[in-house]
Amino acid sequence: MATSSTTTTTIIKNKNKNKTLFTLSILSFLSLFVITLLISFTKRFLQPTTLSIYSSPPPSLSNSSSDSIVDSGGFEDEDTQLPIKEFENVSSITVVEGGDSGKNGGNVSSVVEERFEEWGKISCDLYVGNWVRDEEDYPIYKPGSCPYVDEAYDCQNNGRKDSDYLKWRWKPHGCELPRFNATDFLGRLRGKRLMLVGDSMNRNQFESLLCLLREGLPNKSKMYEVHGYKITKGRGYYIFKFEDYDCTVEFVRSHFLVKEGLRINARGNSNPTLSIDRIDKSAPRWKRADILVFNTGHWWTHGKTARGFFLKYKPLSFGLGANVEAYTRALKTWANWIDKNINPRKKLVLYRGYSSAHFRGGDWDAGGTCHGETEPILKGAFLEDYPPKMKIVQEVIREMQVPVILMNVTRLTNFRKDGHPSVYGKKVAINGARKVSTKRQDCSHWCLPGVPDAWNELIYATLVFQHTTTSTHF
Repeated sequence: MATSSTTTTTIIKNKNKNKTLFTLSILSFLSLFVITLLISFTKRFLQPTTLSIYSSPPPSLSNSSSDSIVDSGGFEDEDTQLPIKEFENVSSITVVEGGDSGKNGGNVSSVVEERFEEWGKISCDLYVGNWVRDEEDYPIYKPGSCPYVDEAYDCQNNGRKDSDYLKWRWKPHGCELPRFNATDFLGRLRGKRLMLVGDSMNRNQFESLLCLLREGLPNKSKMYEVHGYKITKGRGYYIFKFEDYDCTVEFVRSHFLVKEGLRINARGNSNPTLSIDRIDKSAPRWKRADILVFNTGHWWTHGKTARGFFLKYKPLSFGLGANVEAYTRALKTWANWIDKNINPRKKLVLYRGYSSAHFRGGDWDAGGTCHGETEPILKGAFLEDYPPKMKIVQEVIREMQVPVILMNVTRLTNFRKDGHPSVYGKKVAINGARKVSTKRQDCSHWCLPGVPDAWNELIYATLVFQHTTTSTHF
């Protein structure tokens, strides 16, 4: 009888123990669930407010001088497979440690982050502003110091004596650009590919970007072209690797962004053609980039489109408005490709607008000149000049599904008649003495250091100010 009672008591104790364990399990599960919710709530509501490019001026990070102001109102090389990495889930301001101190290597990001919440919100168009004289901090890199500037843009080494054109900084109305910081820029590119696609104007910008980023490297040998190629106008594809950041900056030549070709006429001669409904053959490379900077326009406006236009392999005749109509259709072909092939949650697309030329007395192939210009344009109707093709660009981008940031540098470049190579685009030596050639002047491209540095400062500002969402991480 005692044994039976003991057995019953044991069974009851076991049941109670089981109930207690079950209850503890339920309570543990509920506790974990509540903790998870609290963590999620904290991350969402306590993280720093994100910034858009329409931000009020950040606190000044320097005491730059402002002595004067100009105010506005086919593949010939092997391909290289590099991995594409998704953007990391980071806040819009990233603290990057390390690097040299000073104007390019200092930890500016931490300063910006500390004062993040001090910035209010007002409308600020980064592309409306003025050029401010800055003797202290410009140029960002010294003339002749960067091995990636090809001869056509190396104006000082080609004999240009004046240097005032090097000492201008772009300042938007209503806000300050963050001081360019090469180390921070590279930190934002870590594990990613930045690619510039376009004509020689984008190569001009590409070389500028390489020189700017090089300033942030303590060990310059950690930056190199992966194939060992030297930059020349003849080659159309370059990949520069930054070892310490596992990132690349690349250039892909595409004059029109649509397919170029040749057609043999009845006499057996070859004529250049442009298939405005077919994307350029370099497009598969575009897909591999994380940040894309496109341009076209230079070849559309300088008489270089004296070629046949084709739609669905059939020749087209647009009459007097041939270039404008073809340009519009070509841009829409590019836009459709972007909409179908780019995931805006993983990639950032920018389109740099038309860069102004400053020819006097003729065009590039008709005796136009700009030699002797040493100061920006201070006033006049030219400052308000805005090519009709830029209005087409704006309309095409407005209708796209994938958001594209328009780098509208046209009016920014209107000022800078002093920044072109003019006669200093080539070295000419006679009897051991350096002599410049005046036969043909370059009043379209830009000396380096020079104006394209400002375009890259604006890319950096875009990355810093870029409005972030839970699905797009920059």
